[in-house]
Amino acid sequence: MNTTTKTTFNDIFKSSFLENTSSFSIIDSLIGIIVAFAVGLFIYMVYKKTFSGVIYSHSFNISLIIMTMATALIIMGISTNIILSLGMVGALSIVRFRTPIKDPMDLVYLFWAVASGILCGAGLIPLAIIGALAIGLVLIFYVNRLTVENPYLLIVKYTNEGIEKNIEEIVSKQVKKYTVKSKSVMGQDLIELTYEVRLKKEQDAQFINSIKRLDSVNSTVMLSYDGNFTA
Repeated sequence: MNTTTKTTFNDIFKSSFLENTSSFSIIDSLIGIIVAFAVGLFIYMVYKKTFSGVIYSHSFNISLIIMTMATALIIMGISTNIILSLGMVGALSIVRFRTPIKDPMDLVYLFWAVASGILCGAGLIPLAIIGALAIGLVLIFYVNRLTVENPYLLIVKYTNEGIEKNIEEIVSKQVKKYTVKSKSVMGQDLIELTYEVRLKKEQDAQFINSIKRLDSVNSTVMLSYDGNFTA
């Protein structure tokens, strides 16, 4: 006697697909994503307000919002399935990011966005909001209240070694503090002398005109120096 078996929709998906779908909470997920977006938007505004670098990157700032939301989605996905979490770890381990981070503060904002996304994805929404407010207030307070006096690099090129005392005399009278960073002798008796100087005030930069008027001085350049590169 032949018995016919009917294949139902549930039989096709006898794997954990339906179980995962039934255990998935749309409301909780939407709340987590919305909070992640709000926290990411707060990080966006704090970064824009506290940015003090050379060139502001709007695309990098937008990526902080997307990173917060994407991290929350990843945590939501792997929190209910141990196999998926192991696969996600393996997939992320082969990803290599080659974008250079020149400013250490940019790395702080990236870590802040990832940490906020993890908290939102794990359902720790109050902790994510409180932490974001605390970190944002600290960044705004210290960036706006504390001023850091960046030094300058004074580069003088000349051909007569005998005028070094005259150059140093002018520098010592016009700046608050100075140190010799390097001295190099190039071809055709061309000497390059580099000072690190700290000005008393902005208009004190005019003293480089006095150095340029000295005999045998070919050029005088003063650059802003932030410790990483000159520009």
